[in-house]
Amino acid sequence: MAHATFPKYASVVLDLAIDKALDYGIPADMLAEAQCGTHVEIPVRGRLFPGYIIAIKDQPDFSPVKPIARILTKELIPPSIFNLALWMAKYYCTPLRQVLKMMLPSSIRGNMQHKQQLFVMRAKTREELSELCVSLRNKSPAQAAVLDVMLQVSKGILLTELLEKTGGSRSPVDSLATKGALLVDIVRIDRSPLVDAEYLPTKPKTLNPDQAEALKKVIASLEQQRFDTHLLFGITGSGKTEVYLQAIEATLKRGKGVIMLVPEIALTTQTIERFRSRFEGLIAILHYRLSQGERCDEWHKIHRGEARIVIGARSAIFSPVNNLGLIIVDEEHETSYKQSDEMPCYHARDVAVMRAKQENCAVILGSATPSLESYYNAQNGKYILSMLHSRADAASLPKVTIVDMKKEFEKNNGYTNFSGPLIDGIKKRQELGEQSLLFLNRRGYHTTLFCQQCSNPVRCRHCDVALTFHLGEKALSCHLCGFTISPPPTSCPECHSPNPMKFRGVGTEQIEKALHAILPGIRTLRIDADTTKHKGSHQKLFRAFATGKADVVIGTQMIAKGLHFPQVTLVGVLNSDSSLNIPDFRASETVFQLITQVAGRSGRGVLAGEVIVQTCMPDNSTILHASKQDYEGFFKEELAVRELFHYPPLAQMAKIAFAGEDRALTLTTAEQMRSHLIGLLPAQFELHPVVPAGHAKVKDLYRLQFLVRGPNISVLNRALIEAQTKISLPKGVRMKVDVNPSSTFF
Repeated sequence: MAHATFPKYASVVLDLAIDKALDYGIPADMLAEAQCGTHVEIPVRGRLFPGYIIAIKDQPDFSPVKPIARILTKELIPPSIFNLALWMAKYYCTPLRQVLKMMLPSSIRGNMQHKQQLFVMRAKTREELSELCVSLRNKSPAQAAVLDVMLQVSKGILLTELLEKTGGSRSPVDSLATKGALLVDIVRIDRSPLVDAEYLPTKPKTLNPDQAEALKKVIASLEQQRFDTHLLFGITGSGKTEVYLQAIEATLKRGKGVIMLVPEIALTTQTIERFRSRFEGLIAILHYRLSQGERCDEWHKIHRGEARIVIGARSAIFSPVNNLGLIIVDEEHETSYKQSDEMPCYHARDVAVMRAKQENCAVILGSATPSLESYYNAQNGKYILSMLHSRADAASLPKVTIVDMKKEFEKNNGYTNFSGPLIDGIKKRQELGEQSLLFLNRRGYHTTLFCQQCSNPVRCRHCDVALTFHLGEKALSCHLCGFTISPPPTSCPECHSPNPMKFRGVGTEQIEKALHAILPGIRTLRIDADTTKHKGSHQKLFRAFATGKADVVIGTQMIAKGLHFPQVTLVGVLNSDSSLNIPDFRASETVFQLITQVAGRSGRGVLAGEVIVQTCMPDNSTILHASKQDYEGFFKEELAVRELFHYPPLAQMAKIAFAGEDRALTLTTAEQMRSHLIGLLPAQFELHPVVPAGHAKVKDLYRLQFLVRGPNISVLNRALIEAQTKISLPKGVRMKVDVNPSSTFF
């Protein structure tokens, strides 16, 4: 019996099994739509499964051949994105469908949803509302509280902000709207940052010799259309951005597109202003605060070639840029480039290098404190290294002083947040009209409330973590799941001791209040996750500080990176050594980078800068290297430690993590997977024992993990795929594979 023939044939990979492609016939009525990257449904052993076409051919590799059952989505995934997805699915041990789902906006995948918010406005005059408020004060205090807020706002307020201010539900708002006192309207508030960004056109600056040499190397790669990875290692304030801008200009002149990655949304405002001033009309912005509809619009604008420069956070690396010529990863050492909360646990820097390799284009990785992996690759000749040794515009590196806080505690007869030199420095800057920046990587007022009898802190009932006290809300709050206790308990929930509870630990909120107590006239701004909840709040706070509306800005790591404030001449690093105690092989590297980066915010203009590092470990080598901005010394010392214990970059690593509501079942599953992998991996691989994660319980899920180290990640990936086919996860237990994790503890 003759087998059916088809005009063309397709190699299709199933969503789950990406190593083996199967051949199917393309029926004549599907020819126009069936292309590489098309999502189709195919018959396998009497059942239909989804898959993707990876190749179109004239003849199948085997027969008989069944036809494709149907085309699932008509939207074509660009070949460059699809090839990258295939690599990511293998490298990060993640089903292909999961990779594509993460890569493409949901609106592109066919289920577009516009993010909408409700805006509340006055429907009557202030006088009328004021009278209504008085009449409601006793019989409906909740409605009166809403009117109190509405009488203070100018045009109106987002419903979410209104409820936050009143601390109540939506019901009184709806009641007032029914009475005709308020108007509640749907608005689309998420707009591209380009709508609001202020800018003045600028021209290219004259480069110093180091900058010119770095640009020359990048242009050589562009001219030869060659895949090269350039590591632009420049001290803070050395003018890396100007090199980026001129490299982009050279790329655009050659008719090619650019992807520019920045670590997180806090950095994009200043970045956008600088890039828009050079390349108005050519930029698309992609970041997590865009609604799905706007993300879809930007995606199509890029796909059509209208936007030739894409600026965004880590997911912007998947932009469908036509004729890609250059990828820039600014602050390449940043951990926010790593996705850790769900699979694929990809690193945007590594994906950028792979995409550049696949598309034969150049990559620039820029940093004042490169990751050990990137600098190691540059030392071995895998990356092209360019060094910027001096600050641009005649600015000089700040003077750094290390203050031993143990001596300060002795002088003070007890604990103090501020050393004498730091307070003197802040006073001096205030008198001169200059600005100071205080960095503490911990938000809230107190970090714990504990019992003096049993010493137990008040913990979150859903997570294995102590609750943080926030003075503004007068509440204890969990920074992992948002669980809140308000007001805080006065007796111990564990032992019910009558002894009063005691607060311990310091956050940014307390630092702000303590500074006002010492210097009553000081003007401060606090920038942390609590003060930047709302859209546009980063921009407002940074703009207020840049225009001199505060003497001191106090903040967490979001103020440590990439920001340029020429009037800042003093940086104080508080509690700089706390992260060194985390049992993670990257702890020293993280602390070195953070201190160096935050120190780099000082003295970026014509005025000389100073940095004061407060620590209880003044002789710690990481802190000493960071205070001298001695990256080379730190690199050599840290690499020797990594070599001794066979950690990255001298080995490959994966963290296999498990989460489930039943701790015993989760532990058994983790142990089974580890035992199975021992039998599948060669002797050069080392498997650590199963241990609880740093946060052993989050959102009622117990978390366990083990590490695997070895010479080759692809061998581990194959073993993991094989192990997963033989061990089926029990219901309620989830497994996550994190290749090259940014943290081995949390």
